Amino acid sequence: MNSPSIFRAMQSRNYRLYFYGQSVSLIGTWMQRTAVSWVVYTLTHNSFMLGLSLFCTQFPSFLLSTAGGVVSDRYHRFRVLLFTQIASGVQSLLLAVLVFTGYYNVWTILGLGVVLGMINAFDVPARQAMVYDMVDDKENLANALALNSSMVNLARLIGPAVAGFILHKLGDGWCFALNTVSFIAVIASLLQMRLPPYQRKQHTKNALAELREGWQYLRRNPAIARVLLMLASMSLLVIPFSTLLPIYAKVIFHGNAATFGVIDSFIGLGAITGALYLATRTKNTAASRKKILRINTIIFGIGLILFSYTTSFPLAMFFAVISGFGMMAQTTMTNTIIQTTVAPEMRGRVISYFAMSYFGMMPLGSLLVGTVSQYAGAPNTVLAEGIIALIVVAVYWKYLTTAVRRPVANPSVANPSVANSSATIKSINTDTTWKRTARL
Repeated sequence: MNSPSIFRAMQSRNYRLYFYGQSVSLIGTWMQRTAVSWVVYTLTHNSFMLGLSLFCTQFPSFLLSTAGGVVSDRYHRFRVLLFTQIASGVQSLLLAVLVFTGYYNVWTILGLGVVLGMINAFDVPARQAMVYDMVDDKENLANALALNSSMVNLARLIGPAVAGFILHKLGDGWCFALNTVSFIAVIASLLQMRLPPYQRKQHTKNALAELREGWQYLRRNPAIARVLLMLASMSLLVIPFSTLLPIYAKVIFHGNAATFGVIDSFIGLGAITGALYLATRTKNTAASRKKILRINTIIFGIGLILFSYTTSFPLAMFFAVISGFGMMAQTTMTNTIIQTTVAPEMRGRVISYFAMSYFGMMPLGSLLVGTVSQYAGAPNTVLAEGIIALIVVAVYWKYLTTAVRRPVANPSVANPSVANSSATIKSINTDTTWKRTARL
């Protein structure tokens, strides 16, 4: 299959199947998210409960994502992913049945949100780690991750729009029902993949020891740990600026819910543009990735600073596109650096820390940003978030301008009781590598 450079990862049959199936499923997922917010607000007319519904869905992923990483590295990722997709479909089916029958209240909806968050804690590490296995030519991995981001943001644009129409014409239960049906696409795509036979791994340690091993791996590889800490800082203090967009829509621009949708769409447009920009890049050296991460974090910060006090709606939308571009390119490039740097046997566990840094910090950040804006006001808060993004770049400037060194292998694979000359040489080499990496 000859593909333009922007779609070169599609040359891999398994990734192509995954992309098509996941595209359908993600539209259904965003439909469900929109419908959940609508149902919760209809039942409570309370904006705090809207924030709580988001918190219930995302915070369990923060708590359990490291366990999900261990499961991804310990067991067959394909089966883990198949199970989580089926479980997510069952969760959506339960929502549909409860809404259609009328046997539900806000706490039932929030409880099922917690269940979905727990499922996602195991789904994200397995799904992200499997992308590496789906791409035949590893040179196209960065392109595949960029296409993933494009897929997510396109679904973010289409899903809520479709949900709005269905909510108005058919009712909220149909959004949950259609999301249930959408999981058929991704499950079917997984079942059609041609993956190499799974080779069962010998595990000499229990799951808790492997969880601890993932943490020790990050400690031995500060270059990987720093990019995760940078992402966590952005997810906690900068990315939750979107929490304040309804205030901009109603108070700053004197609009309504449709105005809020327009602002969100322009941010999504910028995010898609950023993801497609990354997909077109063919130069994927470690130095170029870190340069892109540095530049796009700066773009994100400047975009927020310019957006914060702009009262002209068309000009604000231009700055919203810039902010969305920088935000998505920064997040996607962080994922790319991790995926292309981490040792294969540690991929699931390290990606679980990525999920914790990104998905786990955002609900906490949303609560923090919402509280600060009560006292400082939305424009001041967004301005501060833009400045913080630039401060984050300054703090990690040395890392972002230093060449990436090879990650340290897991020393536990070596048997310390074997005292021969080759083991000694290996130990010395590993120690030397550690010292070089530690200076990053």
